[in-house]
Amino acid sequence: MKCAVIGLGEVGSRYARALRDADHDVIGFDPAVSTSSDGLTIASTLGDAVDGTEMVLIMTGASAAPRIAADAAPRLSPGCIYADFTSASPKVMSEVGDIVSATGARFCDVAVLGPVSVHGPSVPVMLAGPGAEAVATVLLDFGGEVEVLEDAQPGEAMAHKLLRSIFMKGLASIICEAVDASEAAGLTKWTRQQIANQLAGDGQAVIDRFLVGSRTHAVRRAQEMRDTATYLNDLGVPNTMSAASAQYLGDLSQRVVRHE
Repeated sequence: MKCAVIGLGEVGSRYARALRDADHDVIGFDPAVSTSSDGLTIASTLGDAVDGTEMVLIMTGASAAPRIAADAAPRLSPGCIYADFTSASPKVMSEVGDIVSATGARFCDVAVLGPVSVHGPSVPVMLAGPGAEAVATVLLDFGGEVEVLEDAQPGEAMAHKLLRSIFMKGLASIICEAVDASEAAGLTKWTRQQIANQLAGDGQAVIDRFLVGSRTHAVRRAQEMRDTATYLNDLGVPNTMSAASAQYLGDLSQRVVRHE
C-alpha cells in the first residue's frame, strides 16, 4: 500500500519506519525535514506527499490538524484512507472528518492510548469513523491492541481518550507533586510505598471507595487539602494539584448539599 506519513517527529518517524518494514511504499512530509538518515523518501510539499496515496497518516500537533486536512483535501484520491493520530478535540476531529469525507476519502479518528516512546507502533489505539476497519488492518500487523468503535462517528475515539486523560494525566501530576513534596520533607520512601499500595489491588473497589468517600467527607477533605497546600508552600514545593483538589472538594461539598 502506498502510504504518506505527515509529521516526522518521534511518533511519525517510528510509524514511517514500521510501515516501510511491513513492505508498504512510504513517503513522508514534514516542513522541518528535508532528508532522512534512514532512507525514507521525503516529499517537498504536503500535496506531493498525499497525491495518489492509499493511506495518509497525520502525526503532527493537534493544532495543525484542521489546516493540514484543508491543505491536503484537493489532492486526496477518492477512497483514500485519512487517519488522524493527533490529539485534537472530539469537535475538531468531527470537523476534520467532514473536510476529508467531502473529498470521497475515508476518515479515521485515531486515539493513541499509551506512550509511543515505550510501545512504538504497537501502542494500543482506538479507532472511529468510516476508515477505521482499513486502518485497523494495517495497525494490527504491528502487534498491538487495536479497538474499533462500531458505528462510531469521527471524534468518538478521541472522546474516549480525553476522558482517560483526566485520570491518567491528573494521576501522574498528583504523584509527581506528592513525590516532590516527600523529597523536600525527607519522606520519599514512605510516600512512594503509600502510593504503590493505593495503585495495587481491586481497581473497581478503589474507584467506588473514592467516589463514596469524597462525597461523604467533602467538607473535611477540602480543609485537609487546603492545609496540605499550605504545608507544601512552607516546604517550598509547588502545590498546584493539592490546591486544585481543595477547590474541587469544596465545590463537591456544595453540590452534595444542593442535592440532599
